Amino acid sequence: MSGTEFARAAPSSEGVDAAGVEAFLDAMSDARDVELHSLMVLRHGRVVAEGWWAPYRAERVHLLYSLSKSFTATAAALAIGEGLLELDRTVLSYFPEWDAEITDPRSRSMLVRHIAAMASGHHDDTVDAVMAADSAEPVRAFLRLPPESDAGTVFAYNQLCTYALGAIVQRESGQTLVEYLRPRLFEPLGIDEAGWQQHPPGRNLGFTGLYATTDAVAKLGQLYLQNGWWEGRQLLPAEWVEAATSRRIGTPRQDSPDWRQGYGFQFWMARHGYRGDGAYGQFCVVLPEHELVVAITGASIDMQAVLDGLWTHVLPALDDVRPAEARAGETERAAGAEAAGADERMARRLAAAALPPAEGRAEPRVARDWDGIRFTPAAVPREQPSPEAVEVTRTTEGWRIALIEASGPLEATLSVDAWSESRAGGAVPIAVSGGWRDGEDERLVVDVLFLETPHRLTVTCALGDRAFTAAWATAPLWPTALHDLRMP
Repeated sequence: MSGTEFARAAPSSEGVDAAGVEAFLDAMSDARDVELHSLMVLRHGRVVAEGWWAPYRAERVHLLYSLSKSFTATAAALAIGEGLLELDRTVLSYFPEWDAEITDPRSRSMLVRHIAAMASGHHDDTVDAVMAADSAEPVRAFLRLPPESDAGTVFAYNQLCTYALGAIVQRESGQTLVEYLRPRLFEPLGIDEAGWQQHPPGRNLGFTGLYATTDAVAKLGQLYLQNGWWEGRQLLPAEWVEAATSRRIGTPRQDSPDWRQGYGFQFWMARHGYRGDGAYGQFCVVLPEHELVVAITGASIDMQAVLDGLWTHVLPALDDVRPAEARAGETERAAGAEAAGADERMARRLAAAALPPAEGRAEPRVARDWDGIRFTPAAVPREQPSPEAVEVTRTTEGWRIALIEASGPLEATLSVDAWSESRAGGAVPIAVSGGWRDGEDERLVVDVLFLETPHRLTVTCALGDRAFTAAWATAPLWPTALHDLRMP
């Protein structure tokens, strides 16, 4: 492909049976713990299927969680190309001021290539221990935590490996990851919107916290599919792409089949191709042998089900995967009415994709009983973020729902059988749906989508005791305030 915008093509023109994509959509719709927010399928560098489930939109960024790791690895690749980073240097050599206090020989011998492959020698994720020991400087605490095995001998999905890798790039470049990537990756690929959480201030997290569009995810996958080549330039060293997307260490202890195929440099190997992925179903799947890239965002608890759906339905829909006898007779009609009809049906379906709104009546039994009511928590919130209060007010536009925090309200107006977005310029982009439900005590049940994240909060207000409960369908992985659930 060329240019920073993908060309679009009918699935059949690129050897993709649109019925297979629709079968994947059916399977995901039926899966209990899967919720798609977006899908882009590219074949031969062209978009053959794309859709965003309203109220999510193409131009809106989405929290990628651990898919951020693959972008951090790409920053490392660029740093290697510029001579700022060497895979066979020790991690400690980039932090000489701590040399005297890092005494464990395994920590001292840990190489950059080891942390890039999640093979620091630690047997488990160190993030909790590290943050408890020294949240001001996590890399120092990481190096002070002795690994149980020699580096390079055992895999453990370890957030601090990626954090340390990103910290080295940022130290050597003198820039945050976003600043470093912008002229080297984001601008060449035409990625406009991107933001990354920081800790401590001035350092992007690296292992999580990147907000970007689905298009950005697809472009990263296409760049790797093209061995680092983009618009007539070798953006990434080809040898890095080969190393990063090949098995560097085994992952036998992982629970799911597509997580037991091995790990590269911040990329997972899979039963087919390789991928970057993040919590709640953020995916960048690359199948080099089929020239296929799939980018997905969502709020899925069962991530294996998403990959199973791709292998079961999309993979057989490719014309170089189906056996010759199954393809017999299809060539002549590939551009005919049957294929064109399937293409159009799939495109219409994706164009109309939407999350179903929450159920409920548009009005309470007695409006004045609810107007201007402030609800307080029915129980002390646990570690997860929760409003301090909820206010319900009747306005000329409808019923206004406000989630109250110390930093201000998050508010939107309920619509009947639809998602209603917060007004432009609001503190945090949200969408709400819901209504009143009967019972012993009339209740207002509202679902709140935090539109730049995979997170959904269900708020239930009970009129009898003027109290509310708040329950996360997909809870934030890092305790935070509601106002922080947006791109920095």
